Amino acid sequence: MARKISMLAPEWWDYTTLDDEILNDAAKLTAEDMAGLSREGFKVVFYDTLEDFYLAEALEYITAWKQATADNPAGICGPIGPTEQLPLAARLVNELKLDLRNAHFWGMDEWYMDGREVPVSHPLSFAKADMELCFNRIDEKLRMPESNIHFPKADASEYIKSWDGVRCVVMQGGQGDIKHWAFNDPAKRQGDYKDLPPTPDEYCKLTTRVVDLHPVTVMQNARTSGGGVVTGVPTRAITVGPIQTWQAEKVSIWQAGTHDNPFGMKLTTLMIGKKIADSSVPMSLLAGHPNVQFNFYRPAIGKCEAEMH
Repeated sequence: MARKISMLAPEWWDYTTLDDEILNDAAKLTAEDMAGLSREGFKVVFYDTLEDFYLAEALEYITAWKQATADNPAGICGPIGPTEQLPLAARLVNELKLDLRNAHFWGMDEWYMDGREVPVSHPLSFAKADMELCFNRIDEKLRMPESNIHFPKADASEYIKSWDGVRCVVMQGGQGDIKHWAFNDPAKRQGDYKDLPPTPDEYCKLTTRVVDLHPVTVMQNARTSGGGVVTGVPTRAITVGPIQTWQAEKVSIWQAGTHDNPFGMKLTTLMIGKKIADSSVPMSLLAGHPNVQFNFYRPAIGKCEAEMH
């Protein structure tokens, strides 16, 4: 049976091309149902306050960096969405006087324009946000060397090489409206993928690369970062790949209800919990990773019911 055409962007794959049974089952889930989808290799955790949520996220930085030694450097790969954890991580480093000389950080992604990554001077630069919200706030005596802070570039070779020989203790992420982590968006419906999206095996062989962004992703970033000015958001980006994601010992996804809606959070929880991997929902491919944790702000789970505003 032929796959459905997307309701959102007919020339792309996305979650609206899934079988309706999966979509309907996801919409019915309660928070308790979601917790019940935990299994070996996949853990669902809830936080009742945003203070607890973002503190727990910031503590993942500390837990990772504390493991770093000269003989066994270690680090964390972190997102820009969310960002509320970043100043907290810097404050914790300073208060604990944590020496980061052997610690590492990988940025997940960056915008791509005019044949290269955007400069740090660009108002939407992710590197700019990481530096201003976290690393520039850390005491210079404690801060890691600049060579240990890795941001993806259009020529990704150096970034890819930086993952070798350094433990990535955890890769943090958020979940976008199109159900991506980082900018691992669904594929375009063209060429070999005109009738079917890439298989999970095909998609998971992708490394850090320049990608075209699904229109939903462009719209979302305009909403969350650009005051709704869609024309100011690049349509291409550089993103950490599944290959690097699988090099991380743990993948920790943080969902406070800001970057995706109740339905989206329920859908990917269902698919990972039941090991339904489909590249039209890139987040679902994490069903194949051995250590994934979904972290939710409980009040954001909500209900998938009609509510007029």
